[in-house]
Amino acid sequence: MTKENVLEALKSVTYPGFTKDIVTFGFVKDVVIDGDKVSLTVDITSSADEVKSQIQKDVTVELEKLGFADINLNIKAPQPPKQMSNSVSGKNIAPHIKNFVMISSGKGGVGKSTTSVNVAIAMAMQGKKVGLLDADIYGPNIPRMMGLEGVKPEIQGNKVLPLKAYGVEMMSMGSLMEEGQSLIWRGSMIMKAIEQFLRDILWSELDVLVIDMPPGTGDAQLSLAQSVPVTAGVVVTTPQQVSLDDSKRSLDMFKKLHIPIAGVVENMSGFICPNCDTESDIFGMGTSKEVASAYNAELLAQIPIEPAIRVGGDTGQPVTFHQPDSETAKRYHKAASNLLAFIDKVNAEGGANNQAIQPTTPPGVSACSMK
Repeated sequence: MTKENVLEALKSVTYPGFTKDIVTFGFVKDVVIDGDKVSLTVDITSSADEVKSQIQKDVTVELEKLGFADINLNIKAPQPPKQMSNSVSGKNIAPHIKNFVMISSGKGGVGKSTTSVNVAIAMAMQGKKVGLLDADIYGPNIPRMMGLEGVKPEIQGNKVLPLKAYGVEMMSMGSLMEEGQSLIWRGSMIMKAIEQFLRDILWSELDVLVIDMPPGTGDAQLSLAQSVPVTAGVVVTTPQQVSLDDSKRSLDMFKKLHIPIAGVVENMSGFICPNCDTESDIFGMGTSKEVASAYNAELLAQIPIEPAIRVGGDTGQPVTFHQPDSETAKRYHKAASNLLAFIDKVNAEGGANNQAIQPTTPPGVSACSMK
Protein backbone atom coordinates (compact mmCIF):
# COMPACT_ATOMS: atom_id res chain seq x y z
CA MET A 1 0.00 0.00 0.00
CA THR A 2 1.34 3.43 -0.98
CA LYS A 3 0.59 7.04 -0.20
CA GLU A 4 -0.87 7.37 -3.69
CA ASN A 5 -3.35 4.56 -2.92
CA VAL A 6 -4.45 6.38 0.21
CA LEU A 7 -4.89 9.72 -1.55
CA GLU A 8 -6.81 8.11 -4.38
CA ALA A 9 -9.19 6.46 -1.89
CA LEU A 10 -9.72 9.69 0.03
CA LYS A 11 -10.84 11.45 -3.14
CA SER A 12 -14.17 9.78 -2.33
CA VAL A 13 -14.48 11.89 0.82
CA THR A 14 -16.35 15.08 -0.06
CA TYR A 15 -15.88 18.09 2.19
CA PRO A 16 -19.27 18.67 3.93
CA GLY A 17 -21.36 21.24 2.10
CA PHE A 18 -19.23 21.23 -1.06
CA THR A 19 -18.77 19.17 -4.19
CA LYS A 20 -14.98 18.91 -3.97
CA ASP A 21 -13.13 16.25 -1.99
CA ILE A 22 -10.61 16.77 0.81
CA VAL A 23 -7.67 15.73 -1.39
CA THR A 24 -8.51 18.24 -4.11
CA PHE A 25 -8.81 20.95 -1.45
CA GLY A 26 -5.31 19.99 -0.26
CA PHE A 27 -6.43 19.15 3.27
CA VAL A 28 -4.76 15.69 3.51
CA LYS A 29 -1.21 15.87 4.84
CA ASP A 30 1.57 13.82 6.49
CA VAL A 31 0.49 10.36 5.27
CA VAL A 32 2.73 7.68 6.82
CA ILE A 33 2.24 3.95 6.15
CA ASP A 34 3.74 1.09 8.14
CA GLY A 35 2.30 -2.28 7.13
CA ASP A 36 -1.36 -2.28 8.10
CA LYS A 37 -0.93 0.94 10.07
CA VAL A 38 -1.54 4.40 8.65
CA SER A 39 -1.32 7.85 10.17
CA LEU A 40 -2.33 11.10 8.52
CA THR A 41 -3.50 14.64 9.20
CA VAL A 42 -6.57 16.29 7.72
CA ASP A 43 -6.21 20.06 8.13
CA ILE A 44 -9.72 21.51 7.76
CA THR A 45 -10.86 25.12 7.73
CA SER A 46 -14.02 24.86 9.84
CA SER A 47 -14.21 24.55 13.61
CA ALA A 48 -17.76 23.14 13.48
CA ASP A 49 -17.99 19.82 15.34
CA GLU A 50 -20.37 18.32 12.77
CA VAL A 51 -17.85 18.91 9.97
CA LYS A 52 -15.06 17.28 11.97
CA SER A 53 -17.23 14.26 12.89
CA GLN A 54 -18.38 13.69 9.31
CA ILE A 55 -14.82 13.78 7.95
CA GLN A 56 -13.63 11.47 10.75
CA LYS A 57 -16.32 8.95 9.83
CA ASP A 58 -15.87 9.11 6.06
CA VAL A 59 -12.06 8.96 6.13
CA THR A 60 -12.13 5.97 8.51
CA VAL A 61 -14.54 4.10 6.24
CA GLU A 62 -12.35 4.60 3.17
CA LEU A 63 -9.15 3.59 4.96
CA GLU A 64 -10.77 0.46 6.38
CA LYS A 65 -11.76 -0.49 2.83
CA LEU A 66 -8.06 -0.45 1.95
CA GLY A 67 -7.38 -2.97 4.73
CA PHE A 68 -5.76 -0.77 7.35
CA ALA A 69 -6.29 -2.18 10.84
CA ASP A 70 -4.68 0.65 12.78
CA ILE A 71 -5.74 4.15 11.74
CA ASN A 72 -4.27 7.21 13.44
CA LEU A 73 -6.27 10.15 12.10
CA ASN A 74 -5.49 13.66 13.31
CA ILE A 75 -8.06 16.24 12.25
CA LYS A 76 -6.75 19.77 12.73
CA ALA A 77 -9.46 22.39 12.98
CA PRO A 78 -9.08 26.07 13.85
CA GLN A 79 -9.96 26.96 17.41
CA PRO A 80 -13.23 28.90 17.66
CA PRO A 81 -12.29 32.53 18.25
CA LYS A 82 -13.07 33.99 21.63
CA GLN A 83 -16.29 35.92 21.35
CA MET A 84 -16.08 39.42 22.79
CA SER A 85 -19.33 41.11 23.71
CA ASN A 86 -20.01 44.72 22.86
CA SER A 87 -18.36 46.72 25.60
CA VAL A 88 -21.15 49.29 25.84
CA SER A 89 -24.33 47.33 25.25
CA GLY A 90 -22.97 44.00 26.52
CA LYS A 91 -24.81 42.27 23.68
CA ASN A 92 -23.96 39.53 21.25
CA ILE A 93 -27.30 38.32 19.98
CA ALA A 94 -25.78 35.75 17.58
CA PRO A 95 -22.98 34.07 19.59
CA HIS A 96 -22.97 30.95 17.37
CA ILE A 97 -21.54 33.04 14.50
CA LYS A 98 -17.79 33.31 14.89
CA ASN A 99 -17.00 36.44 12.88
CA PHE A 100 -19.01 39.38 11.55
CA VAL A 101 -17.77 41.44 8.60
CA MET A 102 -19.45 44.77 7.86
CA ILE A 103 -19.12 45.81 4.21
CA SER A 104 -19.98 49.48 3.85
CA SER A 105 -19.65 52.43 1.51
CA GLY A 106 -19.92 56.19 1.83
CA LYS A 107 -22.30 56.43 -1.11
CA GLY A 108 -24.45 54.19 -3.27
CA GLY A 109 -23.61 52.86 -6.71
CA VAL A 110 -19.99 51.92 -6.02
CA GLY A 111 -20.46 48.12 -6.20
CA LYS A 112 -20.83 47.35 -2.50
CA SER A 113 -23.38 44.55 -2.97
CA THR A 114 -21.43 43.05 -5.86
CA THR A 115 -18.35 43.02 -3.65
CA SER A 116 -20.28 41.45 -0.75
CA VAL A 117 -21.63 38.64 -2.96
CA ASN A 118 -18.34 37.77 -4.64
CA VAL A 119 -16.19 38.01 -1.51
CA ALA A 120 -18.64 35.80 0.40
CA ILE A 121 -18.61 33.20 -2.38
CA ALA A 122 -14.81 33.38 -2.62
CA MET A 123 -14.48 32.67 1.11
CA ALA A 124 -16.88 29.73 0.78
CA MET A 125 -14.85 28.39 -2.14
CA GLN A 126 -11.80 28.61 0.12
CA GLY A 127 -13.46 26.25 2.59
CA LYS A 128 -15.16 28.59 5.05
CA LYS A 129 -18.75 28.28 6.25
CA VAL A 130 -20.18 31.62 5.16
CA GLY A 131 -23.43 33.53 5.51
CA LEU A 132 -24.48 36.68 3.63
CA LEU A 133 -26.92 39.13 5.20
CA ASP A 134 -28.39 41.78 2.93
CA ALA A 135 -28.92 44.59 5.44
CA ASP A 136 -29.47 47.18 2.70
CA ILE A 137 -33.13 47.43 3.66
CA TYR A 138 -34.14 50.07 1.13
CA GLY A 139 -32.27 48.53 -1.83
CA PRO A 140 -32.05 44.74 -1.37
CA ASN A 141 -30.34 43.55 -4.58
CA ILE A 142 -28.56 40.45 -3.35
CA PRO A 143 -31.36 37.91 -4.06
CA ARG A 144 -31.08 38.71 -7.79
CA MET A 145 -27.28 38.60 -7.70
CA MET A 146 -27.35 35.20 -5.97
CA GLY A 147 -29.90 33.72 -8.39
CA LEU A 148 -32.55 33.60 -5.63
CA GLU A 149 -34.95 36.26 -6.90
CA GLY A 150 -38.54 35.26 -6.13
CA VAL A 151 -37.50 32.38 -3.84
CA LYS A 152 -39.24 32.60 -0.47
CA PRO A 153 -37.63 31.23 2.70
CA GLU A 154 -39.16 28.48 4.80
CA ILE A 155 -40.42 29.01 8.33
CA GLN A 156 -39.36 26.61 11.07
CA GLY A 157 -41.19 27.25 14.32
CA ASN A 158 -40.82 30.98 14.96
CA LYS A 159 -37.56 31.21 13.00
CA VAL A 160 -36.76 31.71 9.31
CA LEU A 161 -34.42 29.39 7.42
CA PRO A 162 -31.83 31.20 5.30
CA LEU A 163 -31.75 30.53 1.57
CA LYS A 164 -28.67 28.82 0.13
CA ALA A 165 -26.72 29.28 -3.09
CA TYR A 166 -23.08 28.82 -4.14
CA GLY A 167 -22.20 27.34 -0.74
CA VAL A 168 -23.42 30.50 1.07
CA GLU A 169 -26.40 30.99 3.40
CA MET A 170 -28.30 34.16 2.47
CA MET A 171 -31.11 36.32 3.85
CA SER A 172 -32.46 39.61 2.57
CA MET A 173 -35.48 41.83 3.05
CA GLY A 174 -35.93 41.36 -0.70
CA SER A 175 -36.69 37.67 -0.02
CA LEU A 176 -39.40 38.54 2.50
CA MET A 177 -41.42 41.15 0.61
CA GLU A 178 -43.05 41.38 -2.79
CA GLU A 179 -40.98 42.49 -5.78
CA GLY A 180 -41.00 46.25 -6.24
CA GLN A 181 -42.53 46.90 -2.82
CA SER A 182 -41.10 49.98 -1.12
CA LEU A 183 -40.23 50.26 2.55
CA ILE A 184 -40.93 53.66 4.06
CA TRP A 185 -39.43 53.12 7.50
CA ARG A 186 -38.05 55.34 10.19
CA GLY A 187 -34.66 54.67 11.74
CA SER A 188 -36.05 52.78 14.73
CA MET A 189 -37.70 50.24 12.41
CA ILE A 190 -34.44 49.76 10.51
CA MET A 191 -32.62 49.10 13.76
CA LYS A 192 -35.24 46.56 14.82
CA ALA A 193 -34.99 44.80 11.44
CA ILE A 194 -31.21 44.46 11.77
CA GLU A 195 -31.63 42.83 15.19
CA GLN A 196 -34.27 40.42 13.88
CA PHE A 197 -32.05 39.40 10.96
CA LEU A 198 -29.42 38.36 13.47
CA ARG A 199 -31.70 36.86 16.11
CA ASP A 200 -34.58 35.28 14.18
CA ILE A 201 -32.79 33.74 11.19
CA LEU A 202 -31.62 30.15 11.71
CA TRP A 203 -28.02 30.78 10.69
CA SER A 204 -25.68 27.78 11.01
CA GLU A 205 -22.53 27.92 13.11
CA LEU A 206 -20.87 30.16 10.56
CA ASP A 207 -17.19 30.97 10.30
CA VAL A 208 -18.07 34.35 8.80
CA LEU A 209 -21.25 36.35 8.31
CA VAL A 210 -20.77 38.98 5.60
CA ILE A 211 -23.17 41.89 6.11
CA ASP A 212 -23.96 44.14 3.15
CA MET A 213 -24.83 47.46 4.78
CA PRO A 214 -26.86 50.38 3.40
CA PRO A 215 -24.66 53.18 2.07
CA GLY A 216 -23.72 55.94 4.47
CA THR A 217 -23.22 56.10 8.23
CA GLY A 218 -26.55 55.85 9.99
CA ASP A 219 -28.97 53.83 12.06
CA ALA A 220 -28.22 50.44 10.49
CA GLN A 221 -24.48 50.69 11.13
CA LEU A 222 -24.98 51.83 14.71
CA SER A 223 -27.53 49.10 15.40
CA LEU A 224 -25.24 46.38 14.08
CA ALA A 225 -22.30 47.59 16.17
CA GLN A 226 -24.51 47.59 19.26
CA SER A 227 -25.86 44.08 18.58
CA VAL A 228 -22.76 41.99 17.82
CA PRO A 229 -18.96 42.32 18.02
CA VAL A 230 -18.03 43.20 14.44
CA THR A 231 -14.71 41.52 13.63
CA ALA A 232 -13.81 43.57 10.57
CA GLY A 233 -15.02 46.49 8.50
CA VAL A 234 -14.50 46.83 4.75
CA VAL A 235 -15.14 49.97 2.71
CA VAL A 236 -15.97 49.76 -0.98
CA THR A 237 -15.20 52.79 -3.13
CA THR A 238 -14.45 53.85 -6.68
CA PRO A 239 -11.29 55.79 -7.62
CA GLN A 240 -12.97 59.18 -8.18
CA GLN A 241 -12.34 61.86 -5.56
CA VAL A 242 -16.03 62.38 -4.80
CA SER A 243 -16.30 58.71 -3.87
CA LEU A 244 -13.10 58.80 -1.85
CA ASP A 245 -14.41 61.77 0.15
CA ASP A 246 -17.43 59.69 1.23
CA SER A 247 -15.24 56.66 1.88
CA LYS A 248 -13.29 58.65 4.45
CA ARG A 249 -16.53 59.12 6.37
CA SER A 250 -17.14 55.36 6.40
CA LEU A 251 -13.59 54.73 7.60
CA ASP A 252 -14.04 57.37 10.28
CA MET A 253 -17.26 55.61 11.34
CA PHE A 254 -15.38 52.32 11.79
CA LYS A 255 -12.79 54.14 13.85
CA LYS A 256 -15.38 55.75 16.12
CA LEU A 257 -17.26 52.46 16.54
CA HIS A 258 -13.94 50.73 17.35
CA ILE A 259 -14.46 48.27 14.48
CA PRO A 260 -11.13 46.87 13.20
CA ILE A 261 -10.63 48.14 9.63
CA ALA A 262 -9.66 45.30 7.27
CA GLY A 263 -9.20 47.63 4.35
CA VAL A 264 -10.61 49.16 1.20
CA VAL A 265 -11.83 47.51 -2.00
CA GLU A 266 -11.34 49.80 -4.99
CA ASN A 267 -14.09 48.97 -7.46
CA MET A 268 -14.23 50.07 -11.12
CA SER A 269 -10.44 50.24 -10.98
CA GLY A 270 -9.55 50.20 -14.66
CA PHE A 271 -11.41 48.57 -17.55
CA ILE A 272 -10.57 45.18 -19.07
CA CYS A 273 -11.48 45.02 -22.74
CA PRO A 274 -13.37 41.79 -23.49
CA ASN A 275 -11.81 41.59 -26.96
CA CYS A 276 -8.12 42.15 -26.28
CA ASP A 277 -7.85 41.80 -22.45
CA THR A 278 -6.11 45.17 -22.30
CA GLU A 279 -6.63 47.04 -19.02
CA SER A 280 -7.30 50.77 -19.41
CA ASP A 281 -7.46 53.53 -16.81
CA ILE A 282 -10.92 55.13 -17.09
CA PHE A 283 -11.88 56.48 -13.66
CA GLY A 284 -8.40 56.29 -12.15
CA MET A 285 -6.53 53.45 -10.47
CA GLY A 286 -4.90 53.08 -7.07
CA THR A 287 -6.23 56.35 -5.66
CA SER A 288 -7.76 54.47 -2.70
CA LYS A 289 -4.39 53.34 -1.40
CA GLU A 290 -3.54 56.70 0.15
CA VAL A 291 -6.95 56.89 1.87
CA ALA A 292 -6.58 53.38 3.26
CA SER A 293 -3.08 54.14 4.53
CA ALA A 294 -4.36 57.18 6.41
CA TYR A 295 -6.48 54.81 8.52
CA ASN A 296 -3.73 52.18 8.90
CA ALA A 297 -5.60 49.89 6.52
CA GLU A 298 -4.65 48.17 3.30
CA LEU A 299 -6.01 48.13 -0.22
CA LEU A 300 -7.58 44.66 -0.20
CA ALA A 301 -8.07 44.49 -3.96
CA GLN A 302 -8.55 46.57 -7.09
CA ILE A 303 -11.56 45.25 -9.02
CA PRO A 304 -11.68 46.29 -12.69
CA ILE A 305 -14.70 47.05 -14.82
CA GLU A 306 -15.41 43.86 -16.74
CA PRO A 307 -18.64 43.06 -18.63
CA ALA A 308 -18.79 39.64 -16.98
CA ILE A 309 -19.41 41.28 -13.58
CA ARG A 310 -22.52 43.09 -14.82
CA VAL A 311 -23.83 40.00 -16.60
CA GLY A 312 -23.20 37.85 -13.52
CA GLY A 313 -25.02 40.27 -11.23
CA ASP A 314 -28.03 40.61 -13.54
CA THR A 315 -28.41 36.88 -14.19
CA GLY A 316 -27.61 35.52 -10.73
CA GLN A 317 -24.37 33.93 -11.90
CA PRO A 318 -21.60 35.61 -9.87
CA VAL A 319 -18.32 35.90 -11.73
CA THR A 320 -16.29 34.43 -8.86
CA PHE A 321 -18.17 31.13 -9.12
CA HIS A 322 -19.05 30.93 -12.82
CA GLN A 323 -15.85 32.39 -14.28
CA PRO A 324 -13.20 31.50 -11.68
CA ASP A 325 -10.35 31.94 -14.18
CA SER A 326 -11.26 35.53 -15.04
CA GLU A 327 -9.05 38.35 -13.78
CA THR A 328 -11.92 39.78 -11.75
CA ALA A 329 -12.58 36.45 -9.99
CA LYS A 330 -8.88 36.15 -9.12
CA ARG A 331 -8.95 39.60 -7.54
CA TYR A 332 -12.06 38.80 -5.50
CA HIS A 333 -10.29 35.68 -4.25
CA LYS A 334 -7.33 37.86 -3.30
CA ALA A 335 -9.64 40.20 -1.40
CA ALA A 336 -11.21 37.20 0.40
CA SER A 337 -7.79 35.78 1.32
CA ASN A 338 -6.61 39.14 2.64
CA LEU A 339 -9.82 39.54 4.62
CA LEU A 340 -9.54 36.07 6.18
CA ALA A 341 -5.94 36.76 7.15
CA PHE A 342 -7.04 39.98 8.84
CA ILE A 343 -9.83 38.15 10.72
CA ASP A 344 -7.30 35.61 11.99
CA LYS A 345 -5.08 38.47 13.16
CA VAL A 346 -7.95 40.19 15.02
CA ASN A 347 -8.92 36.94 16.75
CA ALA A 348 -5.32 36.17 17.68
CA GLU A 349 -5.14 39.56 19.37
CA GLY A 350 -8.24 38.90 21.45
CA GLY A 351 -11.22 39.43 19.16
CA ALA A 352 -13.47 42.35 18.30
CA ASN A 353 -14.37 44.81 21.03
CA ASN A 354 -16.68 47.35 19.45
CA GLN A 355 -17.72 50.40 21.40
CA ALA A 356 -20.83 51.98 19.98
CA ILE A 357 -21.08 55.74 20.21
CA GLN A 358 -24.19 57.83 20.36
CA PRO A 359 -25.35 59.63 17.20
CA THR A 360 -23.85 63.11 17.03
CA THR A 361 -25.57 66.39 16.29
CA PRO A 362 -23.99 68.33 13.39
CA PRO A 363 -22.21 71.56 14.38
CA GLY A 364 -24.55 74.56 14.35
CA VAL A 365 -27.70 72.43 14.51
CA SER A 366 -29.61 72.21 17.78
CA ALA A 367 -30.93 68.85 18.91
CA CYS A 368 -34.49 70.17 19.17
CA SER A 369 -34.47 71.36 15.55
CA MET A 370 -33.79 67.79 14.40
CA LYS A 371 -36.85 66.29 16.12
